[in-house]
Amino acid sequence: MLAPPERRAPMKSIPRFCQSSIGKKWIVAFTGIVLVAYVLGHLAGNLQIFLPDKGRINAYGAFLHSLGPLLWAIRGFLLACLIIHIGFTIQLALENRQARPERYEAARYRRSSLAGRSMVMSGLIVLCFIIFHILHFTSNTIRPEFAELKEAMPDGGERHDVYRMVVMGFQQPAASCFYILGMILLCMHLSHGFGSLVQTLGLNTSKVEPWLVNGGRVLAVVICIGYIAIPIAVMLGVLK
Repeated sequence: MLAPPERRAPMKSIPRFCQSSIGKKWIVAFTGIVLVAYVLGHLAGNLQIFLPDKGRINAYGAFLHSLGPLLWAIRGFLLACLIIHIGFTIQLALENRQARPERYEAARYRRSSLAGRSMVMSGLIVLCFIIFHILHFTSNTIRPEFAELKEAMPDGGERHDVYRMVVMGFQQPAASCFYILGMILLCMHLSHGFGSLVQTLGLNTSKVEPWLVNGGRVLAVVICIGYIAIPIAVMLGVLK
């Protein structure tokens, strides 16, 4: 038995919305906000490595692992957001290129920033960095010995020594340089992305847009500095 037209219409409108240009922009905006929120939260946890108590970063790692299935559910949700974000961004870029004549595209290229022109490429490189980062520090696939690093606890137990893992990982110049490059490209991606987000949400008024766009750029720089401070501190011997 078919559902009444008024019930079928919303179900049909969802795929239509996702296939439209404005729908794709809203999806990119939403997934971007989710990913930025994660980046900020992850940064707050990672910066605990600079605290005098070296066990704080280990306690943070132990807390994450204590989440068990919930942690994997969160990771799966973030991975889905990342794939959707990249996929729809590429679709929008291809649609924009096909819809614009070559003369207009050349003029737009001269006006656009480096960050804007390299959004897709920087996003793909950041994706490669994320995969490397997961294999390096999360699954310990690249450095299996990291899984054996343990910190003895006063009660006789032990937990993963995240502090030693991070220091040992960034003592390799190639890994640190790739990490720094990934964060710089992420900063560029976020810097341009905030401008696109403002337009998508309809906040591009003369009074509001400059504050939001410039604030987003400052936030992107803060995120970049916060993340690259860790490998730089290791290479300089501040963290050892």
